[in-house]
Amino acid sequence: MVEALTEQYNSAEHAVVSQHSNNRFTKYGIKETHKVFWKELDPTEQYDGAYALDILGDSACVDEADPAVSATVEELIDTSREIELEHIDMQALPKKPVFRFIKRLGDIVGSIVALVICAIPMVVIAIVVKLDSPGPVFYRQERHGLMGKTIMITKFRSMHIDSETAGAQWTQDEDARITKFGMFLRTSRLDELPQFLSVLKGEMSLVGPRPERLVFYREFEKYIHGFSQRLYIKPGLSGLAQVNGGYDLLPEEKVLYDLEYIKYSNLSMDLKILLKTFKVLFTHEGAR
Repeated sequence: MVEALTEQYNSAEHAVVSQHSNNRFTKYGIKETHKVFWKELDPTEQYDGAYALDILGDSACVDEADPAVSATVEELIDTSREIELEHIDMQALPKKPVFRFIKRLGDIVGSIVALVICAIPMVVIAIVVKLDSPGPVFYRQERHGLMGKTIMITKFRSMHIDSETAGAQWTQDEDARITKFGMFLRTSRLDELPQFLSVLKGEMSLVGPRPERLVFYREFEKYIHGFSQRLYIKPGLSGLAQVNGGYDLLPEEKVLYDLEYIKYSNLSMDLKILLKTFKVLFTHEGAR
């Protein structure tokens, strides 16, 4: 199925490429190395989710989306059109065994060091979270990792316990669901500290696309064909998109950074992303 889409992507009928021009791209300096095709959405046709099926299997198929999810997606994406992204052939990319070994070694050492250094601050954060609002200290949620594998990520709770009673939602600016202390945690990214355990276990990496929920993969894939290609590598605590806009980026913009990283990741790029991550921690750029 994906092979057929790839053939269509390279066909003569798609010879005219429409570059996506947006102020955010200019602001964050995205490299326009990816071909993005724009076409009007035909309401009589339903996208078969070829990319998502290739990675997520039958779980990518649902008859009807949660109304809250659909409403959120409509705020984030122009649903009157579809975007077809370049298909990445993972078999054709360099294997980079040395880079993969160093990256995993760095994940193990980095997560152990971070957990040791942050042990006392994490205890303090846990106490303040408990005192700040009713509810548990930690928030656990299913996300999708490498090749669609379900992983459980843990964060310090930054929202009220009834924050998603109406369904899954994307975090907005000045989101009323966020607690007072939770706002500080999110802008400083300290709510992510427990995820060093996921990095140590090998479910995540220090650098990679941020893990997302299945409900959003399903919906985004309808309008951004190839969005699920983010799952070709392990998700990360930080990533190219996170240090170049984060939540300020729309999904169709964020995925371009993710594809850029998947294709061209190397040790130098990882180090630059990690260094820029420390800067983002202090500037709070792209945080919500």
